[in-house]
Formats: sequence, structure tokens, C-alpha cells
Amino acid sequence: MKAKFLVPLAIFLALAGFLGYGLTLNPSVVPSPLVGKPAPAFQLAKLDAPQETFGVDDMRGQVWLLNVWASWCVSCRQEHPYLVEMAGTGGIPVIGLNYKDERQAAIGWLRAQGDPYLATVTDEDGRVGIEYGVYGTPETFLIDKDGVIRYKHIGPINRDTVQKVLMPMIAELSRAG
Repeated sequence: MKAKFLVPLAIFLALAGFLGYGLTLNPSVVPSPLVGKPAPAFQLAKLDAPQETFGVDDMRGQVWLLNVWASWCVSCRQEHPYLVEMAGTGGIPVIGLNYKDERQAAIGWLRAQGDPYLATVTDEDGRVGIEYGVYGTPETFLIDKDGVIRYKHIGPINRDTVQKVLMPMIAELSRAG
């Protein structure tokens, strides 16, 4: 009779252990199968000049960030001051991928919040976001001189992320090659 209760108890304890372990993990660090692989190519219309296009190949030979954002994204407001700060230092080009957004709303948002992007492209249907494995906004990708994704950050970046993760990686990638 006791054995009948031991199996469900063991299953419950195992599941509770997995849940407890999962709660200790950082949700912004989700392994991406794209890290170490070439960034998916795109050629999209620029937000501020839809008759012009911009793509991954335009950044070849540079270390750069691709920041996925939207005007409707609350977390994007949190990280935006850090992107503006990074852009002000001129240390690394940041390209904006405006994700599933309305063009006029995005333009207005950048005017109000400041525009840290060297260029912003529009991904109105989310196709490019899917190719990059975007879970939601914001997400930031660090891409090297050869167009290879070296790091993916899910969620808003903050001063700690910039200083302790991104800047050391950017410095290392900038020296390489």
C-alpha cells in the first residue's frame, strides 16, 4: 500500500526540484541556436525613408548591435536610455529592427525618446524576427565583423549588461581580425 504513494511522491518531488532550479535561472539568458552562426540576411525598408533599404551586408566588417524594439513595448522604454547612452559614446553602431509596429507610431516614439540607431528598419510582418528567433521585444544581438551572431540578450539591457557583458565582448571582437 505504501509503495502506491511513493511513485507519485517521487514524481512530485522531481518536478518540484526542476521548478525550483528553473526559478534560480536568469530569464534574459536563454541559449540561442543562432549564437556562433551567421546572422540571417535581410534587406528591409528604412523606418524614416521607406524607399531606401538596409541589411546585414551593409554592416559587414563592423562589430554591431541589432536591437529589436517596438513603440508598444513597455520594456523597450526601460532599456532605451542605455541605448541612447551607448550611441552617444560612438563605441558601437546600433541598428534598430522595429518589430510588428506601425511606422508613424515608431517614428513618433523615436522623436520623443531619442534615436540611438545608425539605421532603423521595419519588420512589419515579423518575418525577420522569426528568422532571428525573437521571443518578444526587446532583444539585442551582438554581431561580429564577419556577420556572425556572438551574443543574444533577451529583455531590456541595463547599465550592468552594457558594462559587464556587452562592452568587454565588443572590445574583444573589435580587436579580432
